[in-house]
Amino acid sequence: SFLARIFNLSADVLQPEQEYYLQPLQPGRSRNAASLCPVDFSFGGDHLWDRFAVFVCFSDGSIYILCPIVPFGSVYKWDSVLEIYNDANTLGLESTNPTAVSNSSRAVSWLEATFPELSSEAGDRENISAVKAQAHALFDTSLCLQGPLQRIQRNRADEDFAVSTGVSEGRAIGFLYNLVSKDSVLVTAWTGGQLQIDALADEIQPLWTLGSAPRLRVNPQDHQVLGLAMICESIAHHLPVVKLDEPLDQTVWLGHPPPLLRLAIVDLSLPQKRESGYHILMFADPLLPERIYCLHEGGVDSIVLHFLPFTNQSSGKDETVRAPSVHPVLSTCQVDNTTSVSPLCGFVALSDSFGYSWIVGAMSTQECIVLEMKTWDLLLPLQVATDYYAKDKERKDMNNAPDIISKELLAGPKVVPVPQVSPNLRSVAADSIEGRSMLHQYFKLFHENYVEYAHKVYFELEHHGPQMKRIIDDQLARLSEAQEKLVRVKDKQAGLDDRVKHAIHQHHTLEQRLKDLRNLPGVHKKPLSRAERKFKSELDQLMGVELDALHSSIETLKARQRRYTTQSSKDIISNQRRKIPGRSHALDAQMSQLKSSLAKLSLINSENAKKVKVVESSLRAHGSGK
Repeated sequence: SFLARIFNLSADVLQPEQEYYLQPLQPGRSRNAASLCPVDFSFGGDHLWDRFAVFVCFSDGSIYILCPIVPFGSVYKWDSVLEIYNDANTLGLESTNPTAVSNSSRAVSWLEATFPELSSEAGDRENISAVKAQAHALFDTSLCLQGPLQRIQRNRADEDFAVSTGVSEGRAIGFLYNLVSKDSVLVTAWTGGQLQIDALADEIQPLWTLGSAPRLRVNPQDHQVLGLAMICESIAHHLPVVKLDEPLDQTVWLGHPPPLLRLAIVDLSLPQKRESGYHILMFADPLLPERIYCLHEGGVDSIVLHFLPFTNQSSGKDETVRAPSVHPVLSTCQVDNTTSVSPLCGFVALSDSFGYSWIVGAMSTQECIVLEMKTWDLLLPLQVATDYYAKDKERKDMNNAPDIISKELLAGPKVVPVPQVSPNLRSVAADSIEGRSMLHQYFKLFHENYVEYAHKVYFELEHHGPQMKRIIDDQLARLSEAQEKLVRVKDKQAGLDDRVKHAIHQHHTLEQRLKDLRNLPGVHKKPLSRAERKFKSELDQLMGVELDALHSSIETLKARQRRYTTQSSKDIISNQRRKIPGRSHALDAQMSQLKSSLAKLSLINSENAKKVKVVESSLRAHGSGK
């Protein structure tokens, strides 16, 4: 078995969060387990259950799938999760096949436990844009290792699909998953220098193995799942080979691994052959998913896919199967071939906010290469209509018509040298016999060369007049169309200028705000002086001791003041009721004493309140300074 682990480096660097023991071989199989080992893996893309799938490629080229796998706490789009949840409820739970109902109900249970928002009311889901995956595992099941995936291709003899046999040389050394619109493309690199390009012919579905409980690591306090480990066995020998012409109710949610549709095998034709084979790395273009970059000993190549079965079918294109095109991007071949080490040791494909694609390469000489890749005209053969002239018969006739003026006429009349005349005949009269003979000869030469050429030119122009008219009309139509496009561009230019001006204004506003923030007092802090540090230490001492004592003293004084005020008022009322003349002097003395006591208490209270305010303001200033 082989071990696959997922780590959460923010929580624990050494303890894995999830462990999966892969068993692609069944006991008693004749395959040599020692020569079979995983060489590469890839996560799925943002498409249905692909986003929860992990693809594992083994050295013999076989591909396996683990689904579903989610890192604990990972975030996903709410619409995407809701889409597969509704699909499981609609196509799975309402199916008449008990196997489909069982598999889909298990998937629904996993989704509801991993994303609790699915179980909430419909009104609570309106403002949800993203959901976080909770730690969960089904206690009575383990993930099934789906595979190896069967490869199928179209047989040209009977136009049927059949299982394909691999023709690549060596062993598999690299793997890449690339999502292109509606097609999930899998690319396998081989040591012989070939790339095997396949596409998933069906959707991925989650699959579990019953009776194989996982091992969980749980927090003893809140019983939350912290980690899990499970054994993933392959059950490919129990499943039939899926045929593409089967109805949907006989394949969906039945636990069948998706077959692979062979698209092409690309031979990179690398310059030299090593005994250990080539080392190939693959990267997908972030802007143009149809393009794949390959890094090898010879440099960097660009492979563009021109045929995608499900994407072309959904867009209504009925195109013939076109082989991928291979373009060299960067060559690192050594002229003398004295070394087999490639100077390019690292490579990455990037995209910027302006819509440009870049590739960055790291050299073994500690240098960096940055190249801009064009993307706008790479797929033009797929987008330009090939029947442009076929739609218009006149344009087709014009395209197939001969040249307007023949090359013979364009070359001009033939230059015939004038016969040499002896010096004695240069002074011959025109009306003499010799003069008339010479004039007749000159006139004959002029007629044969220039007059006949003029007749030919006239005939050519008169014959090609209608064709010239059609060409001129076509050019005028194209000119008017170009002028209309220019008018539309000018109309849009004003809006673009306004947007650019608005962006520049916003940029200036942000720069001004940044300058204002930089000029705030707290940005440029000065060190405290000696007296300030001493006062700060005194405040720190008062923070936990005298402040509480002052608060308690103030509360005590306030309580005493209220008590004395209440008692004095009662005594005054009782004395007024009794009206005893003999004790009036004693009451006046007591009243004056109480008033003086109240005045002293209020004075002490005000002084303590001022001290407390001073201490609190100093503490606030100290806290804001930190």
